[in-house]
Amino acid sequence: MAFHRRPSAFLRYLIPTLLLTLTFYILTRPSSLSSQIGPLLPTLLGLKTILQEHPIDKLIKNAEREFEKKISRSTTTLEAAAHAYRERRGRHPPPGFDKWYEFAKAKDAVIVEEFWDQIYHDLEPFWGVKPAQIRKDAREFEMRIEIRDHKASTRSDWFWTQIWLQTIQTIEHLLPDMDLALNAMDEPRLVVPWEEIQGYMRQAKERRAIVHPKVVVSEFAKLPPPGEEGPDEEEAPERVWEHEKHYWLIARRGCTPSSPARRAEVITDFDKPPSIASNFHLKHMKHGYVANYTLSTDFCHQADLQALEGIFVEPLSVSTTKSLLPIFGGSKLAVNNDILLPAPMYLSEEDRFTGAEGASIPWASKQPTAIWRGTATGGLNRESNWRAFQRHRFVAMNNGSQLALAESTRTSSPPPNFALPSKRYHLAAQRNSSLAQWISSVTDVSFTDLMCSFDGFWPGCNYTDPYFATSQPVPMSEQFRHKYLPDIDGNSFSGRYLGFLRSTSLPIKATLWKEWHDSRLVAWKHFVPMDNRFGDWYGTLEYFLGNEAMGVKGRDEVAENIAMAGSEWAAKVLRREDMQVYILRLLLEYARVTDERREVMGWVGDLQERVGS
Repeated sequence: MAFHRRPSAFLRYLIPTLLLTLTFYILTRPSSLSSQIGPLLPTLLGLKTILQEHPIDKLIKNAEREFEKKISRSTTTLEAAAHAYRERRGRHPPPGFDKWYEFAKAKDAVIVEEFWDQIYHDLEPFWGVKPAQIRKDAREFEMRIEIRDHKASTRSDWFWTQIWLQTIQTIEHLLPDMDLALNAMDEPRLVVPWEEIQGYMRQAKERRAIVHPKVVVSEFAKLPPPGEEGPDEEEAPERVWEHEKHYWLIARRGCTPSSPARRAEVITDFDKPPSIASNFHLKHMKHGYVANYTLSTDFCHQADLQALEGIFVEPLSVSTTKSLLPIFGGSKLAVNNDILLPAPMYLSEEDRFTGAEGASIPWASKQPTAIWRGTATGGLNRESNWRAFQRHRFVAMNNGSQLALAESTRTSSPPPNFALPSKRYHLAAQRNSSLAQWISSVTDVSFTDLMCSFDGFWPGCNYTDPYFATSQPVPMSEQFRHKYLPDIDGNSFSGRYLGFLRSTSLPIKATLWKEWHDSRLVAWKHFVPMDNRFGDWYGTLEYFLGNEAMGVKGRDEVAENIAMAGSEWAAKVLRREDMQVYILRLLLEYARVTDERREVMGWVGDLQERVGS
């Protein structure tokens, strides 16, 4: 994909000078010439503005428009919400929709139908599976929550299950009977081949209809007591669980057959500097910055990420199946078929994930720097593969010594696990090879534990000690004293993200993981997106912080605006109450898709008067 080159520094100064000269010439010429050319001046001066505009400026403007368009679709009445549902989903709302709406309004929730898009993305394939099969798979799963007669319970004492249970118990009075299979692992459990998912989706589409209100069933069926087999259940096919450590081989089957992920050669040697694609030739980027955040989280068009993300190289644990099972979890990759719930660490509201004490520090009181602390997670790093791990790459890219060495040996040998930024970013610090000095002055990035695969090394590690030193942890409340908070995936998603969003600092987010709240947030409006290669990190920092030594002004006010917009929006749509509203909506939909009468089930209270008349 071709991208327009940004004008060189010479052109950026030359063209405004020529325009100024031309303007003076026109205005001092005879009136006939001025009258002919004068009307062109606004266009010419506009060209100057365009040439001087930074690519991020346009991304921010686009984000503002996207957000305004999104919130313009909010609904404030039950009837309007039901209408928006039918338009977007092609079905009647589920039974209990009126109670859900009352609950949402009582919790002061912002109601925009697309806020729940993730639910329908997750559940739609299950319309292609027999309801009895879904119920049986859930009932037989080892870790589950059981709901009967509006009471939720579990036989598991796993802390994640207990947190989910406690939340569900706050809405159990509104829930029908169901069994919920829960994933206890960091890593997701399902990767159904793309071809099979398309088959399920075709069946789902065939069954999607807005049936006549007179035939609609508005009550859920009762289930047998927990653990007992239902009358409609059939013998389930054998479920095969895979434990292949090279997860890329599993994950890529969820991509389209024509995708780069499916077609690219599989990388098996991670004991050398990785090959990193240019940020200027990626579908989700524009002029080197993330322009399509959703696409940036999908690895199917980014085959080089197989050697740049620990999850693809060697996760801590793998237990995956090709079967479409109704398993709920807190996060997943774009290709996983797990059903998303708000993650337990968000629901727990622990200070280590929220940093509540320092979350409201005024922007002007913060240090104009970026901070990151964390452990060397991402999977099981070894001497032969650590160069492929994302956190190792990010920390190395903020290490002054490694950057200085990379700058001095640019033409002889590549850095061990990262790439220097493209010259097309026109970074001031690269003009005099001062990138290392500049980045050391504006970032504080370090591991707290190298998570060595060999026993006896803590917090260091014999094979990564030459490249990294560890530092003391910094509580989140202290991290909020810095203006910029990069957020990097670990074994799965980062549990700190919600705390970052709620704070008055600016999150800079790089991720491959999907979460329940994704459709509520707009990149460049509520947070700053970053490519998972991190090649745009330096350009993003220079845009906001500038480079005083090189005479480059920053955009502190722009950064503050995004940070405040994100914090204020999180306080409206990412509260614990919003998670309750999301879970209630999700479970009503799940209960319907597992009911034998699902194709005629719904809520039509808003239509009954018209039908009766």
